[in-house]
Amino acid sequence: METMPCFYRSERKEFGHEDHSSLAELGAGNFGCSHYKRRCKIRAPCCNEVYDCRHCHDEAKDSLDTDPLDRHVISRHEVKKVICCLCGIEQDVQQHCVSCGVCMGKYFCAICNFYDDDVSKDIYHCDKCGICRIGGGENFFHCEKCGCCYPKSVKDHRCIERAMHHNCPVCFEFLFDSRRDISILRCGHTIHCECLKEMRLHAQYSCPICSKSVYDMSNLWKKLDELVASTPMPHAYRTKMVGILCNDCGAKGEVSFHIVAHKCLSCNSYNTKQTQGGHGASCLSDHVAEIVR
Repeated sequence: METMPCFYRSERKEFGHEDHSSLAELGAGNFGCSHYKRRCKIRAPCCNEVYDCRHCHDEAKDSLDTDPLDRHVISRHEVKKVICCLCGIEQDVQQHCVSCGVCMGKYFCAICNFYDDDVSKDIYHCDKCGICRIGGGENFFHCEKCGCCYPKSVKDHRCIERAMHHNCPVCFEFLFDSRRDISILRCGHTIHCECLKEMRLHAQYSCPICSKSVYDMSNLWKKLDELVASTPMPHAYRTKMVGILCNDCGAKGEVSFHIVAHKCLSCNSYNTKQTQGGHGASCLSDHVAEIVR
């Protein structure tokens, strides 16, 4: 078996194999990477190379700097070998080192081949998701239709088939096993929280997938009412009618043309698009941005 540089050999001899509480803490927090604190490395079954974790592997092997023909990611379930960071012994996946007895991760999942010394994350394994998640199993439920664990606080969310099994519509990172926080929109679609905040900074308040309003926009609609009322159209356009489709309620209708925006007669939303009648209104987000400022 391949060995790696040894660390803490004196401490290992002092504590001995029988002191399990000491072995659980030996070296804890001193090893790992930017993704996880753990006392072992993994051997990637795909390329036979050693990395601190699967994310470290993917960052190295699936980056733009890697030859496209060589790019690949690792499956957490296919990892078979780990290397103890304290004694350097390579071995089968297990929580305690077969050589020095140290606990290689206070949290250990034999299904995901996952180790983490940071127990404050309240990591749990979801059998239906098939992976480990953070936040404590008692705080989440698995939505069968969406195919993912959601916080119990959003139990009344709008379900969308396999809502998390796609890329973030802004940054294109796969959402299902993303380590970044995710928001569930009113329409049921999902997006990274930081990507949603970035959209808001650019006055984008509709879902990138279905175009429904992301927030309660009623106050802004009232301000747009005032803007429309204070912006009379030239006489030649006052009788012009256009067809619209409401992105929020899906209603179609015919309304008076206005350069600012067109209001849905069914739900009073200005989140509409012109479908008939020539050139559309000016960009709604520009007017919303001005109002927000």
